[in-house]
Amino acid sequence: MPEPTPVLPEVLGQIRALPASGRPLIVCDVDEVILHLTTHLEDYLHSNGLMFLKYEYRLTGNIGDKKTGTSLSAAEVKQLLLRFFDEISPHQDMVPGADMALQKLSNDWDVVLLTNLPGAHNKPVRENLLAAKGLTYPVLTNSGPKGGAVAALAAGRPSPIVFIDDSPTNHSSVNASLPSSIQIQFIADPRFLTSMTREEHVDLLTGDWQETESFISGIL
Repeated sequence: MPEPTPVLPEVLGQIRALPASGRPLIVCDVDEVILHLTTHLEDYLHSNGLMFLKYEYRLTGNIGDKKTGTSLSAAEVKQLLLRFFDEISPHQDMVPGADMALQKLSNDWDVVLLTNLPGAHNKPVRENLLAAKGLTYPVLTNSGPKGGAVAALAAGRPSPIVFIDDSPTNHSSVNASLPSSIQIQFIADPRFLTSMTREEHVDLLTGDWQETESFISGIL
């Protein structure tokens, strides 16, 4: 089991700027949960002569040349993703039902969006895109595993705390740092969803916002 993850100082500063609240909390990821990611990334890969080698949850070693199948190195994948977010993040489509589900849930829950987003300059771009889609919840940007950030967000709040994210790494991190949280692994792309096995610490594995809203509504 992973060790608890400390919260990054730059993330803690964002958390401390949030207004105090005694309501239960939903900490929700953005990419592949609220906004489509893999479909946009796949289009971007194809336009650059690349492809996913398999529909499984990893990027390094899983992006390669369409003709030869040769995988990109970790450094090449990192640079590719930086370019992708700079070019595509202002134009990502919303996962169907995300706005209505979160709107309903926000009647009883606080909602905070916690996203791993390369480049500080992309944060206002993402906030503007989400706001244009009616999603005006606080956006916090993180880097790396999210356990420390979620634990810091939960500090001083009543239970329950719900964590929604697509990444198995982030779910493992949150389980280590805040095992009392309720974890929902949401993967919008059905190809990647069907490749995923639900871990014991994940309470719900889904790609459907109606199911997610019903599940969370039943908690209180």
